[in-house]
Parts: sequence; C-alpha cells; structure tokens
Amino acid sequence: MSVLVAILLFIVPLLLLLLNHRRCSTMKTKLPPSPYKLPIIGNLHQLSPPPHRSLHALSQKYGPIMHLQLGSVSAIIISSPDLAQEVMKTNDLVFASRPSLVTANKLFYSSEDVAFTPYGEYWRQARKICVLHLLNSKRVQSFGAIREDEVEHMIEKVSRKTSLEPINLTMLLNSLTANTISKVSLGNSLEEGLSNKLCKLIEELSAFFETSHLEDYFPCLAWVNAINGMNKRMNKWFRDWDGFLDQVINDHVVRSVGSQNNTNADIVEVLLSLQKDQDSSLSLTMNNIKAIITDMFAAGTDTSFILLDWAMVELMRSPRVMKKVQDEIRCIMKKKSKIDESDIAQMAYLKAVIKETLRLHPPLPLLLPHESMKEATIRGHRIPTKTMVMVNAWAIGRDTKSWEDPEDFQPERFLNSSVDFKGNDFQFIPFGSGRRVCPGIQFAMTGVELALANLLCRFDWRLPDDMKAEELDMTEAPGITVRRMSNLLVIATAY
Repeated sequence: MSVLVAILLFIVPLLLLLLNHRRCSTMKTKLPPSPYKLPIIGNLHQLSPPPHRSLHALSQKYGPIMHLQLGSVSAIIISSPDLAQEVMKTNDLVFASRPSLVTANKLFYSSEDVAFTPYGEYWRQARKICVLHLLNSKRVQSFGAIREDEVEHMIEKVSRKTSLEPINLTMLLNSLTANTISKVSLGNSLEEGLSNKLCKLIEELSAFFETSHLEDYFPCLAWVNAINGMNKRMNKWFRDWDGFLDQVINDHVVRSVGSQNNTNADIVEVLLSLQKDQDSSLSLTMNNIKAIITDMFAAGTDTSFILLDWAMVELMRSPRVMKKVQDEIRCIMKKKSKIDESDIAQMAYLKAVIKETLRLHPPLPLLLPHESMKEATIRGHRIPTKTMVMVNAWAIGRDTKSWEDPEDFQPERFLNSSVDFKGNDFQFIPFGSGRRVCPGIQFAMTGVELALANLLCRFDWRLPDDMKAEELDMTEAPGITVRRMSNLLVIATAY
C-alpha cells in the first residue's frame, strides 16, 4: 500500500507538470510569430529608430501580425489593412483601452484626458463631450474666423520677406498651428507674456514625446528617470503648465463665461459651462478640464504642423504636382485675393495632395497604442489580456497589396476615389479607426486645407542657393509624432 502511495505521489505531480508544460507550449504556439528574443530585454534590441521603419522591416520577415516582448511588456504589431480591421472594427471593444505610459500619467493629469485614458465610463463621457460640444461641425465652423485671421498673419509674414531671402517655413507653420489652437482653446485675450510662455510650454511638451522611457518597459526601473533628471524636468513642466492653465481658467471665471451653446465660446468656456451644468451626465473636475485642454494642444499643434510641413516638402520635390495643384487653386480663385473655407470644397486635387501626404507621412506612424481588455483571437493567434497592440499606419500606407508604387508621391491615386482618412478604409488610417479614432479630424483638416491653399495660391516657391529638390533632407526626427529632422528653408515670390 505504501509503495502504491509513493508511486502516486511521484506520478501525479509529474503528470500535472507535463500537462502544464503542454498547456503553456500550446498557448505559446498560438501567439503570433516572433523574432528571436534575448533574456530580460526581449526584442527591444531590434527596435532601431525610427521604430515604425524597423517594425515594418521585421514584418516583412515575420508577417503582418507579430509578437514582440518589449522588456516586461507583451506587444502585438499589426502591419496590414485586413488585420487592422480585425483589431479596430471586428474586435474594436476588446482593444479599446490604452496601456499606462509614464509621459501620459505625469503630464496629462494621470491620463484624465481623452487620448490616453483607459477605456471606461469616464472615457466614454469625456469623448462624448469632445464629439458633441468641442469638435462638432458647428463648433469647428465657428472657429473659421480665427483660422482665417491666423493664416492671413502667416501670409503677411511671408510677404515681408524679399524674393531673395530664405524663409524658415517650418517655424512659420509651427507658429500658425500653435496660435490657432491657442485662440480656439483659450480665447483671444492672452497677454503677450502669457502667449510667449504658452509657446515655450508647447515646445517643451513636444520634446517629452521624442524619447521613450525605460519605466514603460521595465516598471522596476522607475528610479532611472529620477537619476537622469527626466522626472525633475517633467515635474517642472507640469507645475508651469498647471499654473498657466490656472491663470487662464481664473481669467475666464472672472469674465463670467456663458453657455456652451454660445457659438463664439472658446474651449475653456465650453468646458466651464459644462462643469456648472447640473443636467450633465459627467461631473467634470478641474483636472479633467485641464487634461482635455492639454490634449487639444498636444494633438492639434503637432499633427497639423507636421502634415503641412511634409506636404510642402513633397511639393518642392515634385514640380509637376506643385504646378498642377497651384493651377487648380488659381483657376478656382481667379482674381480673388484671399481664399476662404467655402472655396476649398472645389479643390479636389488639393485634397488629394493632402491625402497622399498623410499616406506617406502619417503624423503618428504607430498611432497611439491599444491594450486588450480580455483575451482575444486574431487570425488564429491568441492575444492575452493586457497585451499592448500597436498598429503601424506608416507600413499600412505602403502596403503593396493596397497601393501601386507605394513609395511614389502620386496624389492622382485619390482622384475619383472614395478612399478617405475617417477610419472606414483600413488601407488608409492616419487618424486611427473605431472607438479610438481621433475626434478632431474635421478640425485639423479644415485648418490644414486653408493654410496650404493660401500658401500655394499666393506665392511661387523655390529652394535657396540653387539647391536641388533631391538634396532636401527627408530624415525623420525621433518621437511618437514624426516631423522632419531639418527645417524647410524656401524662397517665396508673390504671385
């Protein structure tokens, strides 16, 4: 009897170990294909900058759905339109959350914004506020006078330069978008000192997204940011930004804000009115308001300016396209001296130029990361709960099954085509799709179209010092948003 018990005591644990090993092996084989991993760091060594390019290269070998181990973070990389559709449409709710990120937690009021906050009731209500009250069609149209004024200020700055003096167009475009977002969000009454402070704070905020943080991949290494000074810099920025917003909000309170139904209200006014609204389904705290305003600046400034800059660079590299789009705009405008937003609807080729720029240069090439809220299956591959999912919009825009000659700048591919960037055509998703699609698409594109149309209509452009178009530096700067490393210097001649 004792021998039988001894055998059972030996065999049963052994069988359990074998079953567990088999179960783990089966689970492992169900994960998507993966490059070879190193101990501890996993696949981090294979993410050479810029990551969207290195991930695209890996996908050519391992397929459009890959599993990477990024330190302690399990990540899935999606690089094709059909798989993007499975993630952001078929399984949209499963992947609707966001992972916790150091920068978002420290700078966006513990991720109480819309872009970075995890999926849940707060996110649903905050997004509803953005869609229904802040960025609806009527509100976007109400900001038209601000956009037109800021574009006219930019045109005046260009006009003051001689036809021999190079213009730093990158800086002008950055100022245009920052000033527009400032007036839309905070109103027209900023004093010069506060306005200068705002510009500095926006520039510093963009810089924080140019580097990754070890803590995001190794939570146990959170102390590194304390040693290298990153925590100190982020904490100082946050104190300065929070103090700046306090001053702006207090000024609005003193001026007794009106109703959110006021079509001339700025974003702060609308949010403060909603906060006081007893019938609102969401009780907005002051930190909620500040986080949403921070979103407006982080998303609105970089996205629009980067798109405009890349568009002008591609046009400088393609004289044929430059002439064609200028001819279209000038033919429509004839003797009108200034383009307003009602004229843009007729400019099909201009819209195609902007779409083609977005295809080749999505401002967020990897979009913002998603996170699975429960286990899911994609194309037979098991995706565990709390897996980070990154969609490579840059790679999808170059997918050879969707695009002919994908590396060429050919706006004609969008003429007489229904393909759009609103999230329904998965071969072209520069703003994402599904529940997490960017809520500010209309706001961003309206400003970009107006600015680009005026620049192209009112000036002819050339490169300085007999520089050739092929000499333009196309190197991408690091960061989650991808601007060019070099500023665009051009010479403008009034048309």
